[in-house]
Amino acid sequence: MTHYADDPRFPGPDPYAPLKDLPSFTLTSTDFSDGDKISELHIGGSDISPQLSWSGLPEGTQSLAVTCFDPDAPTLSGYWHWAVFNIPADVTELPTGAGSTANAGIDGAITLRNDAGMTAYFGPQPPAGHAPHRYLFAVDAVDVEKLDIDPNASPTVLSFNLHFHSLGRAILWGWYENP
Repeated sequence: MTHYADDPRFPGPDPYAPLKDLPSFTLTSTDFSDGDKISELHIGGSDISPQLSWSGLPEGTQSLAVTCFDPDAPTLSGYWHWAVFNIPADVTELPTGAGSTANAGIDGAITLRNDAGMTAYFGPQPPAGHAPHRYLFAVDAVDVEKLDIDPNASPTVLSFNLHFHSLGRAILWGWYENP
């Protein structure tokens, strides 16, 4: 299996390369496997988030954050599709469709507005003919119970805070292309 940063089909950089190295843990989905094409069910227009489950969190994990980022978008900053944080550490999965609610169906969790302007999951929808795009689903194990981030902040603000509070990160990636 090709690592998401080593596949020559994708034009964008590895967005995690400049960040500190963190230990990983197990992240899987019943809706797609690492490196698979994302199904029509989960693309833009349908906007049904895939199921994600995780295990083996680092010691000291007090909460979790889940994001979906497209580093191949034709922008200077990529494209945020989903960002939810303050997920309690005892939660071990988000079911298919959890991204359709403002808190992913979890009391206390907060979903930030994505780059489509939705406070929800926005499925893959790359420009027609641009190239295939990667969609990096990341789960960060966080060292505090609650990140003090304004619910109106951008996912970039969450990412900045995760730099200082993540104990570990697991990434599951898929791709999609509009011919």
